[in-house]
Amino acid sequence: MSSSPSSSPQNSIALRSPPTSSPSPSFTPPTPAWICGEWFITHSSLPMWRTSRNVRITYSPLPNEKLDDLVQYQPLSSEKVKTVHGVDTPTGPGAYHWRGKGWLMIASSKWEVLGWGELRDRETEPSKQWMVTFFESTLFTPKGVDIYARSPEGLGDEVVQEIKKEMERVGLGEGNGGVGEIFEVKRY
Repeated sequence: MSSSPSSSPQNSIALRSPPTSSPSPSFTPPTPAWICGEWFITHSSLPMWRTSRNVRITYSPLPNEKLDDLVQYQPLSSEKVKTVHGVDTPTGPGAYHWRGKGWLMIASSKWEVLGWGELRDRETEPSKQWMVTFFESTLFTPKGVDIYARSPEGLGDEVVQEIKKEMERVGLGEGNGGVGEIFEVKRY
């Protein structure tokens, strides 16, 4: 994963307030190259992930800084892997408009990166890349937040607690699609 010097991963947890209709001078969004690759949704406030497990998203680069967006997940009661495929078009710093592909072409949503970074517990351990995304409400889903990790094992309880504190600080507390509704997404 490459990133330019002006958009190096944050080594502490800091989030911006959603939605960000105007750019925040203190927020540097991740580059599309940093976002690309496989991510695991480890925690969420979106109800659709309560009945799913092993939720992962793979972003791949497209022309004009667009991203190919492939979501894969399994229902709790099935071994079958389901997919949702779409394209993310940039709409601002760290903000995107998602449009479904195929039969989902009529579906769309707006999402943005609230925070991102890379943490290391000890110099000898691999770093933990993380990202927090906010989704605006649609006809089918309420607004909500996802916590992403590069590893299916997640980020660890301490990191998740730090993210939750930051969510409260930026106004994503109880009843706002944030901390009060966050749950751990099941894995394996």
